[in-house]
Amino acid sequence: MNDSFTRISELACEARELMGSAPVEGIASATLMRLNDIVGRLRRHLDAAHAPLAAELARQSRPELGADSLARKQGFRNAKKLIAATTGTTLGEATRIVQVGEATAPRRQLSGVDAPARHPHVAAALDAGAIGSPAASAIITMLDRVALRAGADAVAEAERLLVEKAPGPSLEDLQRILQRAEAWLDPDGVAPSEDELRADRYLHMHEDRFGALILKAKFDPERGAPIKVALEAFVAAELRAARDREANTGAAFGLGSPASAPGETAGAAADRRTIPQMQADALAIMCEHVLGCEHRDLPIGGATVVVRMNLEDLEAGTGHATIDGLAAPVSIATARRMAADAQIIPCVLGGESEILDWGRAKRLFTRAQKLALAERDGGCARCGAPISHTKVHHIHWWRRDGGRTDLGNGVLLCDGCHHDVHDNGWEIRIEGVGVSAWVWFIPPPWVDPDRTPQLGGRRRFDWVT
Repeated sequence: MNDSFTRISELACEARELMGSAPVEGIASATLMRLNDIVGRLRRHLDAAHAPLAAELARQSRPELGADSLARKQGFRNAKKLIAATTGTTLGEATRIVQVGEATAPRRQLSGVDAPARHPHVAAALDAGAIGSPAASAIITMLDRVALRAGADAVAEAERLLVEKAPGPSLEDLQRILQRAEAWLDPDGVAPSEDELRADRYLHMHEDRFGALILKAKFDPERGAPIKVALEAFVAAELRAARDREANTGAAFGLGSPASAPGETAGAAADRRTIPQMQADALAIMCEHVLGCEHRDLPIGGATVVVRMNLEDLEAGTGHATIDGLAAPVSIATARRMAADAQIIPCVLGGESEILDWGRAKRLFTRAQKLALAERDGGCARCGAPISHTKVHHIHWWRRDGGRTDLGNGVLLCDGCHHDVHDNGWEIRIEGVGVSAWVWFIPPPWVDPDRTPQLGGRRRFDWVT
């Protein structure tokens, strides 16, 4: 322990010489990295100095000592409470340093002779400043957990190897190494742990008072792995698409939306989403896709989402709609956007709640039609987002406009552009027929008083006409 304090003093002097009287701001990169390294070593040597002190405090504060307990004399229930209060740390941190101190201190035998520490390799690494108390505690906890089943020799060899690996990785990465080491030391313990994880899986759903759906879930590795991989892959694709749009087509139209900053495109505004928001969007899109699947192994045949609204509200763009299965109403604008999805059935009601339109199959664009539209539009016809991020939008609406489900009345739009078209007064005009048709976007007067059409689809990239 005296060596730890000596090294702490030397490191503190070295840091003082490097810093001098200069402020941290603007310090040279090499000096900054050197100081950061010194601080890390100082923390590890402080842990090495503190661990035996904490162990001795715990020994002199044993419960059997009663009123003679050192902690009780100082006004604390136990040594951990005393350490937490006097060092300004948490009870968990105090518990950890006591655990490390007890596991790395020499053991006094009944004969009065000192025996080696219970974890000598960890003790040596801690004393050398190679690892700190968090890494030491993680290694000790895992080894103690498997000690009886793995045997002393295997545990000792694992401790040696883990101490060699511990100085490099972060604590999170070390935990992953420890998980694999534990599976190697105790392979029979993996299956019971997985059985417990499977038994603990759940997914809770409830609505808050505003109508938002709240999900809380816990999955075992078998079920959690595909969920994690799918969501991460979707988010990675979204981020790549955002970079591509910014580099190639992000400013193709210069069209702003109310959610955008001045001069920012609707696609860029959508890309301001956080990673959790993107993951939430990915989960929703995957569920929409599953609802549209007809795979025989899926046990949800016939399951769909029904959005109910009155014809008057639909035509006027006011009022509200309801979604089967959710209690809170939604705006007509939201209902319009949802109803353009092939997996959402709009239920339009007239007087006396008469059903005017169920959005039957003839109202829905087929897969072949979407492929044809993809050939014509090349993705989102407005901002150029990838085809996988688009849905088919009816240009002329159902009963209100007498719209038909054909190529001349369909266009591929991403969610952001779909929002603009529905809610902000943009119009779409198709000139020509089939996949060679021209797609024009006509801005509302508040964007362009002359309402000059702007070319969309693949045609906007043609360099000859």
